[in-house]
Amino acid sequence: MLCALAARPAWSQDAIDDLDDLTTAAGASGQSATGWRGALTDSFRLLMMEHAGRIAFQEKTRRELGGPFFRDYARSVKWPRKWEDGDAWGVNYVGHPIHGAAASRIWLDHTDHDPRFDNTAAYWASRGIAAAWAAGYSMQFEFGPLSEASIGNVGLDPATTGWVDHVITPAGAFAFTVGEDVLDRYFITLVERHTRNRFYRAVIRVIFNPSRSLANVTEGRSPWFRPDRPLR
Repeated sequence: MLCALAARPAWSQDAIDDLDDLTTAAGASGQSATGWRGALTDSFRLLMMEHAGRIAFQEKTRRELGGPFFRDYARSVKWPRKWEDGDAWGVNYVGHPIHGAAASRIWLDHTDHDPRFDNTAAYWASRGIAAAWAAGYSMQFEFGPLSEASIGNVGLDPATTGWVDHVITPAGAFAFTVGEDVLDRYFITLVERHTRNRFYRAVIRVIFNPSRSLANVTEGRSPWFRPDRPLR
């Protein structure tokens, strides 16, 4: 997304205007589904995007697509017996929290919670519930019928199963969601007050709110979308 934005800034500002018009209009007309139904629909879309990425970029995943699906899936689902799962540090402690935070954001978007940081009991409760949603999403991503275990047979080798994802994904999702809310309210808005350049404002939003940007794309919005702050 950043490469596309940086390719031609002048053109990008026109594209930003067009996408902002479309997504603002879509937000004004209301989402197609709200609450549980909408959150499930868009979480499923996020799941399919992630698995498509795994199949496209991971040779080890493509290698395990053959064979008896149900037998290999059953053999891949194992109770973790250690902490690490063999993935790189960045995957476990950055990548998984971001994808968990994207799932959290989808839940928040569909349950009409205020997207802004606010140090109130209602705010912290909403982010805690969103982290629980991320935990359920992570469990499906690891062990469910459409999971790493079923698509790519992660876990067939016991060395690829660990507790790290089950703990770090929801905990990291909570931290990323709150951290991005804080950055959006205090840092990104500060930058936006000092420049009217829509291109740079869009880039700042994407860089400093990665999980929100991923959730926006999943929900059919521009990655820099904010319901209360169009870039115009």
